[in-house]
Amino acid sequence: MQISYLECTRCGEHLPADRPQNVCPKDGGVLYVRYDLASLKGKLRPEDLRGRVASMWRYAEVLPDATPVTLGEGFTPLLASRENPNVYIKDEGLNPTGSFKARGMSAALTMARHYGLKKLAAPSAGNAGGALAAYAAAAGLEAYIFMPKDVPIANRMECDYFGAHVTLVDGLISDCGRMVAERKDKEGWFDVSTLKEPFRVEGKKTMGYEVAEQLGWRLPQGIIYPTGGGVGMIGMWKAFDEMEQLGWIGSER
Repeated sequence: MQISYLECTRCGEHLPADRPQNVCPKDGGVLYVRYDLASLKGKLRPEDLRGRVASMWRYAEVLPDATPVTLGEGFTPLLASRENPNVYIKDEGLNPTGSFKARGMSAALTMARHYGLKKLAAPSAGNAGGALAAYAAAAGLEAYIFMPKDVPIANRMECDYFGAHVTLVDGLISDCGRMVAERKDKEGWFDVSTLKEPFRVEGKKTMGYEVAEQLGWRLPQGIIYPTGGGVGMIGMWKAFDEMEQLGWIGSER
């Protein structure tokens, strides 16, 4: 769907979505992508999703209207726990590059290519780097990834394999993030770090749509989630809010 505007989650400022944005220029707040959900309500129904592509892009109406950079991410299965009744495990390891990070990078790289960006940079201690490298390769863009030098070898090899420019840093992930921030303007990089651009949230929110769809549009009593940087949790919260606006679920959480 066409993006209506980008909204600062801190001050509420509306920013245009016709050019790349990182964070709110006024106060550094995280930006959310906003759509005209009111115009969709009643026109797009849950049953309309039947038979669509089994990827996160089945929810195209609540994702940016741009040609997807996709490797088949999303719509991972919900598996019933063998040990605990009424517990389901969503197997995000079946995503391309082996983690849910693929969702966020699919959306971020889709918009990076749409905006005509050429060079993207991010710090990573593991899976985000591999996902950025893979999706940048699919989009024909350059990826600059800063990793602590003790990062698992498999993650580093994945970035190398997809042709990313990898810098190993004698320090922590926070040191890697600082290096990206210090060099991005001089090097002409667009920063796709955690919560430094609006579209990784959009990709990861699709986990929320999938959980609802796979449970027959009833939300579970709770979701146990390995939070990491928090983007997936924030994304699912945003998804539940959008689904309520669409009339797909009620207000109960």
